[in-house]
Amino acid sequence: MSPESTGQNEHYLTVFRRGFRTWRGDRPFWAGLFTMVGGVPIAYFPYANMHLGNMTLAMSTTAGAGSLIIGVLLITLGLTMWFQPIVRVFAGVAAILLALISIPVANIGGFLIGFVFALLGGALSVSWAPGAPEAAADLDAVRPRAQTAEGVPGTEGTAPQYYDPTAVPQQPSPYDKSLEVDSGGHRAG
Repeated sequence: MSPESTGQNEHYLTVFRRGFRTWRGDRPFWAGLFTMVGGVPIAYFPYANMHLGNMTLAMSTTAGAGSLIIGVLLITLGLTMWFQPIVRVFAGVAAILLALISIPVANIGGFLIGFVFALLGGALSVSWAPGAPEAAADLDAVRPRAQTAEGVPGTEGTAPQYYDPTAVPQQPSPYDKSLEVDSGGHRAG
């Protein structure tokens, strides 16, 4: 072993980036990010004031509290997707429903910006699935080893039998009615 290993002299940003990449790959990261980004305009626009020169344009509605609740819930669902990926389907469906409810409640879903991001984040969360382990992806590792016919009489010169997952199973032999001696009756009476 050399005195200088590969992991010792790596820059801390490289280590952080690799750790973040691993963390991001284990959860619906983009779904959570889009859902949180969708919640911000839905919660913000009812309380915002735009200044156009000397004129102030207030976008507040009577449902300002409803908009705030929907926006905060979307941000919470985005964080839930990140830190509790096991409930990703529930969080995704809830995000889609909240995005749809935001259309009549929160200034057309945050002027369609928040609606589109929340809808996309919810759909990504519902469709995300954890990746398969690399060891299970290799079919040769999953298949059993060859069965050898050594030592079994009458099997000299035969090839070993392999498991074939694509093989059609053998059909059972047709029912033999000659074995029924009691004409189909039962023994109880």
